[in-house]
Amino acid sequence: MAGLQAGAPSPENITVHGASRVLEISFSDGASYRIPFELMRVYSPSAEVAGHGPGQEVLQTGKREVVVTDLAPVGNYAVQPTFSDGHSTGIYSWDYLYFLGSQQDQLWSDYFGRLAAAGVERDAPMPEKAAHACGSH
Repeated sequence: MAGLQAGAPSPENITVHGASRVLEISFSDGASYRIPFELMRVYSPSAEVAGHGPGQEVLQTGKREVVVTDLAPVGNYAVQPTFSDGHSTGIYSWDYLYFLGSQQDQLWSDYFGRLAAAGVERDAPMPEKAAHACGSH
């Protein structure tokens, strides 16, 4: 999980837009982003999605219609969304949300490239999870 960087912009306003499926967030440096829930979900910082190290990422599919059903604060540095598909283990620090917002175009491009490389459609259902021994998810 990305931590809060010293001197990094902090959020001034966060709005969950359920109908348009975006998280709107404005920061102290004047930046404002509308981050699609799908992008948040496919780039979740949780171990379930990000893995435990480079190369262990789990490609997420079927998340286009996902909705944030709850957004809980985590201290003064992050939020923890619950998504309509049941995923709720990602903790999104302010700097990670800033990263998602500011790098959306590149992140979408990378995601579509990973889908193509895997020969998987964006809206394909996720395969059944295999047992995992680490106990973190």
